[in-house]
Amino acid sequence: MSSIVVTGRVPPEAVGLLRGAGHEVRVWEHDEPVARDELLGLVAGADALVTLVTERVDTGLLDAAGPGLRVVANVAVGYDNIDVAACAGRGVVVTNTPGVLEEATADLAMALVLMTTRRLGEAERLVRSGQAWQWGMGLLLGRGLQGRTLGVVGLGGIGTATARRARAFGMTIVYSGRRDAPAEIVEELGARRVELPELLEAGDVVTLHLPYGPATHHLVGADELALLGATSYLVNTARGPVVDETALVAALRDGTIAGAGLDVYENEPQVHPGLLELDNVVLLPHVGSATIETRTGMARLAARNVLAVLAGEGPVTPVGDV
Repeated sequence: MSSIVVTGRVPPEAVGLLRGAGHEVRVWEHDEPVARDELLGLVAGADALVTLVTERVDTGLLDAAGPGLRVVANVAVGYDNIDVAACAGRGVVVTNTPGVLEEATADLAMALVLMTTRRLGEAERLVRSGQAWQWGMGLLLGRGLQGRTLGVVGLGGIGTATARRARAFGMTIVYSGRRDAPAEIVEELGARRVELPELLEAGDVVTLHLPYGPATHHLVGADELALLGATSYLVNTARGPVVDETALVAALRDGTIAGAGLDVYENEPQVHPGLLELDNVVLLPHVGSATIETRTGMARLAARNVLAVLAGEGPVTPVGDV
């Protein structure tokens, strides 16, 4: 019997899969993330970890787990919370949950596109405030999407699903990335690949769908926001540090860009105080994949990865070459 640690609350179906296979499972059952010192004690002697993005998997945690650790299954697509190289050096398999959350996150990204361009956050706050208001031709005018251009930074699964939704709203698609998208996707979307500066200049809305790492830290800063322009919008459902939040606050405040929609932040759960003061930014609490169906699917996939590795089989969705 192997020992499996789940570092936060996950849908019970996933825990049931693990226990149903005859393994000992320890779960952090509290609403708040586990404190670091408690986490190090919790993982001691574990053969497998099911981790959330709130937990940092580094050499300290690997040392605390001990030499028996065989797999870290992250319940997320992104894995910037995990030192993959350190895991590889110890023969620990790292897995993630791609594919499962594409549609839900794309829904959320498109919702942010609509909320920012149509000023829906401002409108909702106005009604809730109790202030007197009256319909008028100039009340909370936003911008339409038909005939506009969506710039997709990272045309992977989520970026493609978001672009499909934007096409249904009559938008043209340009994209940038490390490589060409599959020909059939490009044809379906009528998409054109450009370099990032051209994408920023062309995009009426730019949506970010790329992993976070040293190469993408503050990929969008003051210079990039200036290219975006005063009538354009930025949406980020990827990872917070891809955007320089201080530069974003300045750009939103002085009208360098028209608005932004954010589901992720540089220092979650803290939000830059400048963002909280601005009306032309929509702020959501990292809920891109927050549907019952999606979160259940993510947790089940993480559990399947753990069971496969513990059974001596290849992981279902491995990260990198570990």
